[in-house]
Amino acid sequence: MKQKIKKAAVLGAGVMGSAIAAHLANVGIPSFLLDIVPPELTEAEKKKGLTFESPEVRNRFAVLGKKRIQETRPASLYLKEDAELLTVGNFEDHLSWVSQADWIIEAVIEDLNLKRELFKKLVPFLKEGTVISSNTSGISIQKMVEGFPRDFEERFLGTHFFNPPRYMKLLEIIPAQSTPKALVEKMALVGEKILGKGVVYAKDTPNFIGNRIGAFAGAVTMRTAIEDGYLIEEVDQITGPAIGRTKLATFKLADLVGLDVMSHVSKNLYDSLPEGKERDYFKPSPFIEQMVKNQWLGQKTKQGFYKRVKKDGKEETLVLDYEKLDYRPQRKVSLPSVEMGKNIDDVRERIKTLVTSPDRGGQFAWKILKKTLLYSAEKIPEVSDDIVNIDRAMRWGYNWELGPFEIWDAIGLRSSVKRMEKEGEIIPPLVERILSKGHSSFYEKKDGRVSYFDLGSGQFKEIEERPEIILLPSLKDRKMEVLSNPGASLIDLGDGVACLEFHSKMNTIGADTIQMMRDSLKEVEEKFEGLVIGNQSENFSAGANLMLILFEIQDENWDDIEFSVKAFQDTLMAIKYFEKPVVAAPFGLTLAGGCEVCLASAKVQAAAETYMGLVEVGVGLIPAGGGTKEMLLRCTEGIPSGVDAELLPFVRKAFETVAMAKVGTSAKESQQLGYMRMTDKVTINRDFLIHDAKQTVLDLVREGYRPPRPKKNIKVMGERGHALLQMGLFYMREGGYISEYDEHVARKVAYIMSGGNLPDGTEVTEQYLLDLEREAFVSLCGEAKTQARIEYMLKTGKPLRN
Repeated sequence: MKQKIKKAAVLGAGVMGSAIAAHLANVGIPSFLLDIVPPELTEAEKKKGLTFESPEVRNRFAVLGKKRIQETRPASLYLKEDAELLTVGNFEDHLSWVSQADWIIEAVIEDLNLKRELFKKLVPFLKEGTVISSNTSGISIQKMVEGFPRDFEERFLGTHFFNPPRYMKLLEIIPAQSTPKALVEKMALVGEKILGKGVVYAKDTPNFIGNRIGAFAGAVTMRTAIEDGYLIEEVDQITGPAIGRTKLATFKLADLVGLDVMSHVSKNLYDSLPEGKERDYFKPSPFIEQMVKNQWLGQKTKQGFYKRVKKDGKEETLVLDYEKLDYRPQRKVSLPSVEMGKNIDDVRERIKTLVTSPDRGGQFAWKILKKTLLYSAEKIPEVSDDIVNIDRAMRWGYNWELGPFEIWDAIGLRSSVKRMEKEGEIIPPLVERILSKGHSSFYEKKDGRVSYFDLGSGQFKEIEERPEIILLPSLKDRKMEVLSNPGASLIDLGDGVACLEFHSKMNTIGADTIQMMRDSLKEVEEKFEGLVIGNQSENFSAGANLMLILFEIQDENWDDIEFSVKAFQDTLMAIKYFEKPVVAAPFGLTLAGGCEVCLASAKVQAAAETYMGLVEVGVGLIPAGGGTKEMLLRCTEGIPSGVDAELLPFVRKAFETVAMAKVGTSAKESQQLGYMRMTDKVTINRDFLIHDAKQTVLDLVREGYRPPRPKKNIKVMGERGHALLQMGLFYMREGGYISEYDEHVARKVAYIMSGGNLPDGTEVTEQYLLDLEREAFVSLCGEAKTQARIEYMLKTGKPLRN
C-alpha cells in the first residue's frame, strides 16, 4: 500500500484544523480547508451589502482559518507563501471536492453526533482508496463509524495531532475495529516520513494515551496543591525543569492550553470512565468551574491562573489565590531541592535528587510523581500493550524529558516501590511481575541496544532498530567512537562515513571543538570517504563560547582573541576546501559559529525545524569565522562569469541579513535568506537526520566529489558601495529603527562586504575578506558597549539595545 498523499481535505477550519492544513502545506501537500456556512452575517458584512449567497460570507470560517495560520506566532507555516496550497470552501457548496482527496481529516468540534452527521455527507463523494481520519482528542473511534458501510469502516482511523501540529512531534494513530493493519502501517509511514511525526499506536480508549496520562498528571498535581496548601508559584517551580518538564510547568501550561480545553479533556474522561477512584480525579474542582464560568481561560482571555496588569506604567504579573478566587502579587519562592537541581544537568539525577529531598519541594514532587507512575503502570494493557508507547507519548506530546517508566528507572524501581509500599500504595501487576522475576528496571541496555519489559511475555524485548534512525549514543556504546575530547567526538557511522559530534554545553564552539574539527579532517583524510557534522542534542550549536570571549576581553588578551578567531577561520576554510565531502546536519538553534560551520560545508542536510542565522551583531560583534565573507560570496553566485553587473542590489540583501541578525525560522526560510543553498536538502523528521546526511555524503562520493577551487578574484563594491550602505544605516538610525551603536557595528559589516577602502570593481581574495572580519571582530571586543551586550546576553539570554 503506497503512502503517497497527493491531495488532502481538512474538515474544520478552527485552531487545530487550520494548523493541520498548514502543516500539510509545509510538506507540499495541497489541501482543501472547509468549514460550516456561518449562521448569521457580521455587521461588517452587512455594511458591505453582502448576503448569505456571497462566497465571502459562506467561506468566512475557512478564510479566517487560512488567515490565522499566516499570522500565528510561532509561525504555523515554514513560509507564508505555503498558504497558497490551501483552497478554502464550505461544507454546503464544496463538500464534493473531497472526491479529489487521498486523505480526509476531520477536525470539527468534539461532538460525536456532529462528526457522524458530517461523515454521512462524505459517503457519496469518496473515491476508491481515500483514507478518512478523525483528529479527535478522545472520542471513541469505533463509535464514530458504527453502522457505516464496511468500506467506510475499513478506511477509517484516528489520527490525533497535538497542538501546534508543526512543532509537536506526537501523532497518535488509533484504529477502529475494522481498520486493516496495512492502513495503520501506511498512515504511520505518512506520519513519520511525510509529516515528520513520532507515531504512537494507541488503543481506542478514553483520551487515548497522551491525554489520558497527561490529564491525570495535571489533575493529581492540582488536587495535591489544593489539599496540601501549596502556592501556584511553588507548584510551577517544582513541576517544571526540576522534574524534566517545560518551564511552563503546570499552571502556566494550563493558561497556554486554555482552561476550557483542559476542562473539556477532563470532562470527557469523567463522563467516559466507570465510577471509582480513577474517575474522581477528573471531576472538575469548583474553583476551576468558576474560572471557566468567569471566562478566566488563560492567555486567550488575558487571565487565568496568571494575569498581567499595568501598575505605575509597568507590567506586572499577578497570580490567582484559588481560595479567595482573586489575584495577588507573585511571591518570591525558594525551595532548596529545586535550587539544588538547577546545578544538575543530568535529568535522571535531578529528578532522583528532588524526590529524595525532605523539604517542601521534594515532598510535593514525590507525591505527584508517585501517583503518576502508579497510574501509568495501571493503564497497561488498557491504553497500550507496552511501556514504550506510553513513554514516547509523554515525551513527544507533552515535552517531558523522560516518560513515566523512564522516570521510574531514574529514581530506582526497587527502592521507590519499597517506599510506596510503606506509604500504603497498591503496586500494579506489571511492576510486581518485573520485581518477581528479579529485575530492577523497566529498560535494560546492552551493547548499545535497548530492551523493555513486556508484560505479555514476561520477558525483555529489544526495541526494534531501524536503519533510517542512527543513534549516536548507541554507536558510542558499541565502541564506534574514534576520537574524543571535552568539546567534541568523531564517531564511525559505517560505510566509510564519520560523524563529528559537538557535545559542549549548548554545543558552543571553543578551542576543544576547533581542535577536534582539525583532528577529524586528518582522520577522515586517511580512513574515511566523507564526514557528517551533526549531533543529537537539543540544538546544533549556539555559536562561539561567549563566556570565554568575555573572560579574554576582561583580561585584555587581544592577541589570544585574534589567535582564536584565526584558528576558527582556518579550520572552516580547511572544511570548505577539504578533498572529501563534508555535510553539515543542522537542527534547532544553528547560530553564529554554528551557522558558519554550515556555510563552510560542501552540502547541508538540515532538519525542517532549523533556526539558522548569523546573530553576532546582537552582542556587538560581527560574524568572523568566514560568515560575513561567505554571505558576500553567496549573494553574487548567480551572476554569470564575465557579466559586469551592478553589485549593490545583490550585496544589500546579504548585508541586511547579517546586519539585522535575521534568523530563518525554518530550513526553507534559511534557504531564502541565503544561509542554505536551494540545492541543500531538508529532512522533515529529525530522527532521520543523521542517516539522511550520511546518505548525502555517500551520494557525493558516488558522483565523484571534487572540492571547489579557491576564489582569488572576488569583485567588490569598494568605497562607493560602502558609502551607499552607510547611507541606508544613517536613515535607519534617524528613523529610530536602530540605535547609534547598532549603526556602529553594522558599519563594520558594511566595510567588510564592500571590500573596504578600494575602488569599485577591485578583485580581492577570500583571505583578504577574512582579515577584514578578524580585524573588525577584535576591535569591537575592545568596545565597552560590546562588552555590556555580551554580559547582558549571558545574564538574561536576551540582546541589549544600548
